[in-house]
Amino acid sequence: MDARVRAAIDIMRRFPAGQLSIHSLSKSVNLSPSRLRQLFSKETGRSPMQYVRQARMQRAQELLQNTFLSVKEVAFSIGVRDVSHFVRDFKKLCGQTPSEFRAKATRQYKR
Repeated sequence: MDARVRAAIDIMRRFPAGQLSIHSLSKSVNLSPSRLRQLFSKETGRSPMQYVRQARMQRAQELLQNTFLSVKEVAFSIGVRDVSHFVRDFKKLCGQTPSEFRAKATRQYKR
């Protein structure tokens, strides 16, 4: 994998709640935004912003399973300020709402 793409992924993973934009990421790896998009898509099969969204939703799943944070607190901790947007994105990517996900994870844990 291209070292610059790896560096961008590392930034995304270290700062999931950060205000990550294609411009800030491209600047941090010394590429133009269009070149980063092109390389990133070639290496990962998705755009940088799709990758950020997925990384945030994975972190949200971890928080929902392992903490008692409210859905609003989980959304804020992954950098999403609009809770309804978070719920909509979570359901789109995970197939269920954050509350449904937590309830199902809790039931599985109790077994």
